[in-house]
Amino acid sequence: MPTAPQDGSRTLWPASWTRQQRSTATILVSSFALVLFMWLVARPLARMPEPIGPAAEQFAEGTRVTVELTLVAGLMGMVAGVLAAVGKLSRFAPLRWAAEFYVWVIRGTPLLVQVLFVYLALPMMVPQLKLSDFNSAALALGVNVGAYNAEAIRAGIGAIPKGQTEAARSLGLSPLQTFGSIVFPQALKIALPPLVNNVVALLKDSSLAYVIGVVELSNIGNRVQAATFQPVPVFIATASIYLVLTTVLTQIAGAIELRMDVEQRH
Repeated sequence: MPTAPQDGSRTLWPASWTRQQRSTATILVSSFALVLFMWLVARPLARMPEPIGPAAEQFAEGTRVTVELTLVAGLMGMVAGVLAAVGKLSRFAPLRWAAEFYVWVIRGTPLLVQVLFVYLALPMMVPQLKLSDFNSAALALGVNVGAYNAEAIRAGIGAIPKGQTEAARSLGLSPLQTFGSIVFPQALKIALPPLVNNVVALLKDSSLAYVIGVVELSNIGNRVQAATFQPVPVFIATASIYLVLTTVLTQIAGAIELRMDVEQRH
């Protein structure tokens, strides 16, 4: 007897739609909702009483900066994660040691210290790398999430049977072709759930950028409460915006997992 689809989108889209159609629709709708929320968030906030209403535009701008920071750092973290994962699996010892050292240091030190180091200490060590507050925060967040991505991707690569690599090589594929066409797509599919969790965590971790002056959502909330001495409504509003953003990102991530059939249910 046929059973109904077991994904969360079955209640939103026609049952006759395929998994790819449902996931694609969810990704498109959620992405549109995210853009619409960032564009229109100031309107409902403006109708709220003080201290939220007068600061509606500030909250909206802080929301946009938070999302932008998350996207930039997320892309950097994915690149860093792939490079570090490949490095940790390399037969070239110095490259393997460098990748292991990177992951060890980043995962073993607080993110706040890393943000401050990139913004304050790195320019003193390398004057040519003096970055703006936004770029410093993006670099620190990207490097941080990259270390966690590296472990997820490394585990995914390690889960691929060696027989597939040997078969690809026997067919004449080069090591680079084997990795890019055979190993990495499957490894990414296996590593996707923890990578998704890392992106959602990154959105929340971006709040630490306020310590170096990035005008993101937490910074705006702190400024408004400092000026009005009304922390309760300010931080409730701030937390609510974060909750909306993480919910939409989770929906997009879940749809991507469904489209790639991570749990191999279909």
